[in-house]
Amino acid sequence: MTVKVEVIEGGIPHNKIMIAGIVSTLVCLYLTYLNVLTSTEMFSFFGGFAVIAALIWGSHTIKVLCSYGIGTGVPSAGMIAFGSGVIAMLLATKFGIMAPMVAAVLAAIIGFILGYVSNNILNMKIPAMVQSLTEMAIVGALSLMGFAALMTGKFTFDALTTGQVTVLGMALMTHQQSFIGGCLIAVAFLLGAIAIQHPFNACLGPGWQQDRMLMLTAECGFLSMIVAAVMSFALISTGSAIISLIIAIIGWAYTYKEYMVLSKRDAAAWLDAKPIPEVEGH
Repeated sequence: MTVKVEVIEGGIPHNKIMIAGIVSTLVCLYLTYLNVLTSTEMFSFFGGFAVIAALIWGSHTIKVLCSYGIGTGVPSAGMIAFGSGVIAMLLATKFGIMAPMVAAVLAAIIGFILGYVSNNILNMKIPAMVQSLTEMAIVGALSLMGFAALMTGKFTFDALTTGQVTVLGMALMTHQQSFIGGCLIAVAFLLGAIAIQHPFNACLGPGWQQDRMLMLTAECGFLSMIVAAVMSFALISTGSAIISLIIAIIGWAYTYKEYMVLSKRDAAAWLDAKPIPEVEGH
């Protein structure tokens, strides 16, 4: 039997956050396709925006799931989101411009199966389990695709598995200098998995506030974008990587400042709180 923790209810309804999250993520991913249309890599930073939009949605999904008292499930939720999402993301990259849509559909199927197994075979019996794992699988798949677009400028299979290296003035094809061959996908996996689970872990408790948690998620997303933008110097043009890095730093500075403001607001709200009285004999 599970008991829902009602103390953290309130704020924007989860379904609105889910709809806004998936629409924003898909729009940002398709905006990176401007790189193909313009034969540049200047629009790669939209991949980072896609990651942040997906993480905000995913962070709130974890809040919904872990409202049922799953203590150690917060970190593992981040891992299962990207562990299931990476399967859908890799399969979807073979579908060209339809890759983001296909990734969302495949991830939803994988997440639904995992949720069904958790509730009906492992017998966890958590009301939000099936929907939450379905959502988190989609978040994981689209976040990884966003990281791929940010680092390589594209989200198709060829672009993620093949790069170029210059030897004696000649450009040679190589698999080592690529998103998958260079194992940058592993770094992206951890950047996303940590960023999605940390905000609720850091903000949970009787003083939980939705706006503070989501602002922290955005801050963690921009921080991950900084790391990914630095790694993108190896795969895209220097100018394009600099654009992504500058945008990430500005975004991180702004969201960190706003998060500190919200943290001080909520801390001040507890100044008049009284300690738990001690009962004699106990």
